[in-house]
Amino acid sequence: MSESLSSPSRRGFLATSAAALLVTATAAACGPARPGASNGATATATAGTAGGGGEAIRPFRINVAQEQLDDLRRRVVATRWPTRETVPDQSQGVQLARLQELVRYWGTDYDWRKLEERVNALPQFLTEIDGLDIHFLHIRSKHANALPMIITHGWPGSFLEMLKVIGPLTDPTAHGGTEADAFHLVIPSMPGYGFSGQPTATGWGPDRIGRAWTVLMDRLGYRRYVSQGGDWGAVISDRMARQAPPGLVGIHVNMPATVPADIAKVLNDGGPAPEGLAPDERAAFDSLKALYTRGSGYSAMMVTRPQTVGYGLSDSPTGLAAWMYDKFAQWTYSGGDPERSLTKDEMLDDITLYWLTNSVNSSSQLYWENNANNFNAVDISLPAAITVFPGELYRTPRSWAERSYHKLIHFGVVDKGGHFAAWEVPDLFSAEMRAAFRSLRA
Repeated sequence: MSESLSSPSRRGFLATSAAALLVTATAAACGPARPGASNGATATATAGTAGGGGEAIRPFRINVAQEQLDDLRRRVVATRWPTRETVPDQSQGVQLARLQELVRYWGTDYDWRKLEERVNALPQFLTEIDGLDIHFLHIRSKHANALPMIITHGWPGSFLEMLKVIGPLTDPTAHGGTEADAFHLVIPSMPGYGFSGQPTATGWGPDRIGRAWTVLMDRLGYRRYVSQGGDWGAVISDRMARQAPPGLVGIHVNMPATVPADIAKVLNDGGPAPEGLAPDERAAFDSLKALYTRGSGYSAMMVTRPQTVGYGLSDSPTGLAAWMYDKFAQWTYSGGDPERSLTKDEMLDDITLYWLTNSVNSSSQLYWENNANNFNAVDISLPAAITVFPGELYRTPRSWAERSYHKLIHFGVVDKGGHFAAWEVPDLFSAEMRAAFRSLRA
């Protein structure tokens, strides 16, 4: 790392100086003329200062050029399709008819401007941390005693996963909760994702992101807060818990890292399930074995060859859609039909975000940075909460969870939802957040 996370670079100082003039500028969405490559999608950023520490926090609005949307539509319409799969199921990947229907809708009826308007109605910002612009939503509850929470998305998701939980979490009295259930929300885009900056050098792995989130929460003036995440967000929340910054009082994860070392060794060696496993442990073992043997090809490519994968996915919107839709089909609680959990528009909002920001390559590089098994047991002493959603990649047994998270303050098992829990079942997810952190409220 070239500089401390707690102090701005010289570029950061110049940005702060400009902020004092309240200069309005048109900038690339990831922050051109700042460390981090431009991703082409334009947006308006108004310089300003806010939060603890006096670092520059600039209001941000999405404003994608119409030319980019026209180019996307032309590329979609000009798709050259492969031959049809030779099996009647999804065992060879996304089925041709399914993807053709999604892409037909993308090229004719889908409207990015609806999402743009929805997100621009929310308070969103950019701030530079360790030389990289970080995009984030910051929604404060009207309830003064709300608990601050930073929520981190995963791949192939984005900050868009969290839009449906903003209301229930920040305004619980309008969504079946009480004033005591309220949260202030900080929802960042990870480096290399969405409108955040794209790293131009190595080093932006989960540990560094976790430290950056600590800086962000401090910069916003939060001295006592919790962290939540699924997928990469769970990994980052775990790393923050191990770093144990002074303000972090607890975490919640919905993709916990709990696989014991002896189980992990058997899975890595390809052996049969050990004898003596309880029924829930055996079910978890079987799910993980299926993931390791048939469901992790995407990860192997992104861990070892993100740049190679990036060329085709950055050039073909239909290729990108297939790459991401495959995971929506596999990882939602939908039996392989993601539209039972997410609408076409919701999936295309996310896919289009990756396309317009040209971030499929930079997002894949996080896998290369963190060439590790994120399911293996961790050693966390900070108060932690877990919710087990039935469509998660594996359903962690409580016996495993207690060996990883030594102060387990909540272990919820629910009957709906998958890997994208906040996106799929926002009301259930929100209820779990209220229950998970109730004991940590001051």
